[in-house]
Amino acid sequence: MDVADLGLPVDVPSTALFTDQYELTMLQAALRAGTAGRRSVFEVFTRRLPDGRRYGVVAGTGRMLDAVENFRFDADVLRFLRERDIVDETTLQWLAGYRFTGDIWGYPEGEVYFPGSPLLRVEGTFAECVLLETVILSILNHDSAIAAAASRMAAAAGDRPLIEMGARRTHELAAVAAARAAYVGGFATTSDLAAGFRYNIPTVGTSAHAFTLLHDSERDAFRAQVDSLGRGTTLLVDTYDVAEAVRAAVEIAGPGLGAVRIDSGDLLLVAHRVRRQLDELGATGTRIVVTSDLDEYAIASLAAAPVDAYGVGTQLVTGSGHPTASMVYKLVARAESDDEAAPLVPVAKRSTGGKTSIGGRKWAARRLDASGTAEAEVVGTGPVPAALAGRQLLVQLVKGGETVAREPLDAARDRHTAARAGLPLSAVQLSRGEPVIPTEYVHTASAG
Repeated sequence: MDVADLGLPVDVPSTALFTDQYELTMLQAALRAGTAGRRSVFEVFTRRLPDGRRYGVVAGTGRMLDAVENFRFDADVLRFLRERDIVDETTLQWLAGYRFTGDIWGYPEGEVYFPGSPLLRVEGTFAECVLLETVILSILNHDSAIAAAASRMAAAAGDRPLIEMGARRTHELAAVAAARAAYVGGFATTSDLAAGFRYNIPTVGTSAHAFTLLHDSERDAFRAQVDSLGRGTTLLVDTYDVAEAVRAAVEIAGPGLGAVRIDSGDLLLVAHRVRRQLDELGATGTRIVVTSDLDEYAIASLAAAPVDAYGVGTQLVTGSGHPTASMVYKLVARAESDDEAAPLVPVAKRSTGGKTSIGGRKWAARRLDASGTAEAEVVGTGPVPAALAGRQLLVQLVKGGETVAREPLDAARDRHTAARAGLPLSAVQLSRGEPVIPTEYVHTASAG
């Protein structure tokens, strides 16, 4: 059984209602106007990165492909739309046979991106593409925000592993998506069993303070845990007195105790004291795991501490202050008629206040310097220059309505590690700054 192909139950029978009503009313009007069948190109991009961030991380692609496949208007969904009088009967009949039959290109999951990067390009008729706006954005905005936070935390942690443990701080299904995105961004494990089941992410977990408080003494709790889980377990040592707990932990489990966890106090100071005490007791191989509302800055501040692993919850699942990637889904080109041979013409919104966009079907490539480090994100329309042909970023994800780019989650995780390593060193600095490489726009005219 491939657990990556399993789905979690949700409260609706399909993904078709993970949308905004205006997408259906636009469809109805376009069907009536005779423009619904015009070939169209929509693109997903962000105009800016969250304040101070140096790069973004693409995450959620696999979930997005699942959502597009499951975007079906079954009898119950159609009945709801009819009873609420949301669209007319002609539109309902069209929706009953809806299947996305177009093409989707995108940055592969785990890749980094910058302002203006065409992260996803959805091509097909206006009618079939416009319906996917909200579900695509809701997945990519959430997962990319979590993955970006995870990436910054992983960079701050260096070789020390990170444990995702934020399920209790967000919606139960969002928690599963967050664990997946965190794994792409560099986390090693999750405490969320649904994420382990759904995506085959390694899971970990031992005990909380409640287990210690249940027993008549801390020693009784430690003895019960070691008897059940073995000497390699992780004992939580900050329920009462840390020094006494560490002493009891080593006496009960022996010097082969796997780890102790610290969840409160001055983590830098306490970690040094605990490490010294463990070494004095002969438990030189016992690891120290720290938790307690960590973010990338707190992790970085512990770089010199004798810490072996970090557990992160709230700050991860909320994007460390930036819970969305602010991506948008915009029509950038459309045909002048329903004729399949009709040429595409660029279209773009004209607006003030920073909401302008650039029309035209785009490609993207990353230009490298002489040392092989990224120096610019090049976004263009027209033919791709020969010098950049081998550096193109978009890959085909869906062809003629069929998904063609399924991959294991570990592939996205490995891709992110490589992509981040290919950026200038300043990309992982936590100080505020501009995107680590600029985005350059070019237009190349077609030959002839």
